[in-house]
Amino acid sequence: MPLKTNNQEDEYFAKQEAIKLRKLALKTAQEMSVQDKKQIKEKHYMHCPKCGMKMHIIHINDVEVDKCFGCGGLFFDDGELEKISGREGSFFEAVHEVLDR
Repeated sequence: MPLKTNNQEDEYFAKQEAIKLRKLALKTAQEMSVQDKKQIKEKHYMHCPKCGMKMHIIHINDVEVDKCFGCGGLFFDDGELEKISGREGSFFEAVHEVLDR
């Protein structure tokens, strides 16, 4: 019989994983040159990470969200999902708090 975990335990491990991934991304960004960052942005800016098609900005509850009409994907910048769902101050804000210390 598999062990069942509670939501607090799942959330704790999810936060720990998010913290590790964010630290790795910050380290990678710091190591990249300004020119490398500029080239990457020019190549990928407003292109769907799933199918590569051009994305468009749509408005949901006064929040600008990136929409791909090729695959139907919705993509959120930091904090946008929380604003739309009304759950500001939730999971990702807690991750940022830990990293900003």
